[in-house]
Amino acid sequence: MGSLSELFAPESVAVVGATDREGSVGRAIVTNLRDEFDGSVVPVNPNRESVLGLDCYPDVGSVPDAPDLAVVVVPPQIAVDAVEEAAEAGVENVVVITAGFSETGSDGAARERELVAVAEEHDLNLVGPNSLGVMSTPVDMNATFGPEKALPGSLSFMSQSGAFITAVLDWANDQGLGFKDVVSLGNEAVLDETDFVREWGDDPDTDVILGYLEGIDNGQEFIRTARDVTDDTPIVLVKSGRTDAGAQAASSHTGSIAGSDEAYEAGLEQAGVQRVETVQELFDYARALSGQPLPDSDGVAVVTNAGGPGVMATDAIGDSRLSLASFSDETISALQDALPDEANVYNPVDTIGDADIERFRSAIDVALSDDGVGAAVVVSAPTAVLSFETLAEEILALQEKHGKPVVTCLMGGESTEAAADVLREGGIPNYFDPARGIRSLEALSEYRDIRDHTVEPPAEFDVDRERARDVLRGAKRRGDNRLGVEAMDLLDAYGIPTPEGDITDAPEDAVSVAQDIDGPVVMKIVSPDILHKSDIGGVKVGVENEDVYDAYEDLITRARNYQPDATVIGVQVQEMVDLDTGTETIVGMNRDPQFGPLVLFGLGGIFVEILEDTTVRVAPVGRDEATEMIDEIKAAPLLRGARGRTSADEGAIVETIQRLSQLVTDFPAILELDINPLVAGPDGVQAVDIRLTVDTDKL
Repeated sequence: MGSLSELFAPESVAVVGATDREGSVGRAIVTNLRDEFDGSVVPVNPNRESVLGLDCYPDVGSVPDAPDLAVVVVPPQIAVDAVEEAAEAGVENVVVITAGFSETGSDGAARERELVAVAEEHDLNLVGPNSLGVMSTPVDMNATFGPEKALPGSLSFMSQSGAFITAVLDWANDQGLGFKDVVSLGNEAVLDETDFVREWGDDPDTDVILGYLEGIDNGQEFIRTARDVTDDTPIVLVKSGRTDAGAQAASSHTGSIAGSDEAYEAGLEQAGVQRVETVQELFDYARALSGQPLPDSDGVAVVTNAGGPGVMATDAIGDSRLSLASFSDETISALQDALPDEANVYNPVDTIGDADIERFRSAIDVALSDDGVGAAVVVSAPTAVLSFETLAEEILALQEKHGKPVVTCLMGGESTEAAADVLREGGIPNYFDPARGIRSLEALSEYRDIRDHTVEPPAEFDVDRERARDVLRGAKRRGDNRLGVEAMDLLDAYGIPTPEGDITDAPEDAVSVAQDIDGPVVMKIVSPDILHKSDIGGVKVGVENEDVYDAYEDLITRARNYQPDATVIGVQVQEMVDLDTGTETIVGMNRDPQFGPLVLFGLGGIFVEILEDTTVRVAPVGRDEATEMIDEIKAAPLLRGARGRTSADEGAIVETIQRLSQLVTDFPAILELDINPLVAGPDGVQAVDIRLTVDTDKL
């Protein structure tokens, strides 16, 4: 697949299925192109000699020069043939508007596979099928059947919902918000969100990449691509399907398997993508990121002529990652000189209700001059002594002078419109609600950290893959897909510490193993059918050597009584781990259909499902990311010596997370894995218990 530049900047566009029939999609697309497009429009329809005043050709092969782009809008039964015909005529870029593919069931899915085969054979850049179309404002191309064209701008926007695009464009036009490129992704049979992120990341005319997504086809590739792109270009997405009901609706809409929202949250964060929940947030972020400099610090100055709204802005700062800037003595002194005695010279600065332009300008100027101020929000209510339009001009001049991000909250209706237009032209967003202004500044702070963040490549540890593979094949040999503590050797093969011990299938063997261990032992029933061993009394702690034989017999009896048909492998005899100086944690993994292995860390033991103090990352996980996982759990202070506890060996935890990440990346057959507990103490970690599920067909 080549560059997508011709997809968005073609010199000629063929509309395959063009028609002049009223109310048809083919007519709408030809009309949209004919009215605005800088290049030539070529209708293709064997049943027409002309369409809307344009010469019509019976097929793409009859066009004298191969078009740069073909837009296919024919019935689904002939759509694949139409695409193949265009490809054979030399067309390299195709947008398939036609629906009736994988979103409609098995017959449509088979048709889509045929379409993909044609695209791969001819190396086509293919958008769709089931797409609204594409737009590009630099060449005035509206190759969609939507009712609105986009205003020119520096935002590039992709959506898995065509209807969402039409609604957004209608709203954006009212707001004066412009776009560079717009694409309706459709079913993403060939080109998907990752391809467009890559393309727009290389596009100097795209300042911000926006998207509405219901799913991501290849999460791992998306993370790698977005990480590179966000070094220079912000990516802001609405990812719907956050709830179970939403995920089910999204899956029905796109025809794709929905991954867990937990995986999306982790994957998007690792990719450097800023995820928002609403359309309003999407474009609030876009306005700020496309028109504002990034702040050097998170200190915010609030300058207002209205006490109440100023307090609202201050509360919003308190609810955010930002902070209310502390002014220097020089700043306070300068504000005292510039403002009347009744004014508040501390942050938030209240210039009081009778402030004129000069007073407001002086206060903003002084605040932005303070080295502790990274950004400012100007909040103003309308008064008879203040012209919003003049204030807007002063704010633009002051931002240019100081080079710091500024947002405004000019609170009013019609009286703010002219000022808002002035601010918009200068790249400063205006909001009625101070909370939205603060959220926009927060977006800039977030992106600054994303841009400055470096991701350390994951370590490659020296491991014994063949030994690990043999352990995993044990499930296949047993005719099962589950493994428990009998898989402890899997951890040993990947350098994850485990207590001394073994699995025994006779009481005499249990006694022999216990005698080789210094001190009393722990004994556990070993059965893939009994997951919560403690619940049935299947664990005995502190067993002395002379009691091991009877303890073995008792554990087997308990298992048989609890579940007579359970497969009982035996009893594990294990060295006791010191829980008095250690903390029970959990390290685990679940394989997500979109993002692959999702590594989990958190507070473990028997309360893991109750407390749910865990965090996740998409594997592979590097050292910095593993360290961040520890930082994120509420129980982190327990690991770091809270209330007189001995601090755990944090480095050993970090290495264990990395080693588990390598294990589950090396073996796609591992579907689920839990090490619980992983006891973290001052002298390292010990993996006390393990259970996993494998896909035996992949071994």
